[in-house]
Amino acid sequence: MSKLEDAIAKMKSSNVRITTQRVAVLEYLLNCEFHPSADEIYKAMNTRFPSISRATIYNNLNILCENGLARELTFGNAPSRFDGNTKDHYHIICNNCGKIADLQYPLLKEIEVFVEQIAEFKVSHHRLDIYGKCVTCYD
Repeated sequence: MSKLEDAIAKMKSSNVRITTQRVAVLEYLLNCEFHPSADEIYKAMNTRFPSISRATIYNNLNILCENGLARELTFGNAPSRFDGNTKDHYHIICNNCGKIADLQYPLLKEIEVFVEQIAEFKVSHHRLDIYGKCVTCYD
């Protein structure tokens, strides 16, 4: 089963209405190699659905996030970004251009285990963002 099929099955089991636009937003997030803002998603969807509104995009993003199919990433006063990868992972963020990329580093999972064992603290979730300059801006 593909990620999209899995996500649609999860929506059905959660009694979330399956709409063409909702599936399109979800598919876009799952296939997106960056972390788009709602406005970037709106612009991408507007070519396929010329009558789609920003409110529809925001409503769909809220439903996807509430049902664990997407994550909203907030960075201070900057517009929220959205991530279709809901598994634990980390982000590297360019201070210059604002690019956000995923970082997979299994040893960071040890921090969670350490906290649970040493501090006797049950971790529900965590987030690590590393800031610097991406290769494009560094050159």
